[in-house]
Amino acid sequence: METRAAGPSGDRSGNGRWSWSDVAGDVEAVIFDMDGVLLDTEKLYTEATLRVLEPYGKQFDWSIKSRMMGRAPLVSAQVLIEALDLPLTPEEFLEAKRPWLERLFPTCEPMAGAVELVERLSARGLPLAVATSSERTYFERKTQNHPWFARFHAVICGSDPEVERHKPAPDIFLAAARRLGMKPEACLVFEDSVAGVEGALAAGAKVVAIPAPQADRALFRGAHWVVESLRDVVL
Repeated sequence: METRAAGPSGDRSGNGRWSWSDVAGDVEAVIFDMDGVLLDTEKLYTEATLRVLEPYGKQFDWSIKSRMMGRAPLVSAQVLIEALDLPLTPEEFLEAKRPWLERLFPTCEPMAGAVELVERLSARGLPLAVATSSERTYFERKTQNHPWFARFHAVICGSDPEVERHKPAPDIFLAAARRLGMKPEACLVFEDSVAGVEGALAAGAKVVAIPAPQADRALFRGAHWVVESLRDVVL
């Protein structure tokens, strides 16, 4: 599949915006990842991780973080532990990080263009879902100060029982489509991680990737479209 970067008025040159007209008539529902797509939480995860690593004198950089993004918490923790040779189990690392995350999550802000896009899609009557690897308690913490999440018809979390396999497996996107009463092929997914893009594609959905500024764009070549932010989506 050829990745198409969004450009002005449907032009895929990568110099501008992506138009909803590219999928008009083919998409009946929209599924969003949350961290780094709807809410600016990635910097909070980084801060909490740095706090835990402080006593060990370890360096945490993008080369490690990029391999952790979008994956189940235990898998992400294992990636970090192996990369930095930490004397911790994944469970111990996550427990050490939990107090920091619980303190930080209520402070998170929306990603650029997120509220506006969700409101406009909702006004069009499109069913909307969140598909996040976060556990349900963390989802509640992150969204407690964001009433616009009431626009979503379904929320699937990584801790939900129907998500047997985590991203890059398609389970979470298949579950989201089922909750919305839609076929995966009729869904459009917004994702910022390579694992998430792979999972959405495996589910059969159309995918708009929103890579982080530091990310290697070549890793997102499987996505149908690539944009810089949700502000680049034109309805």
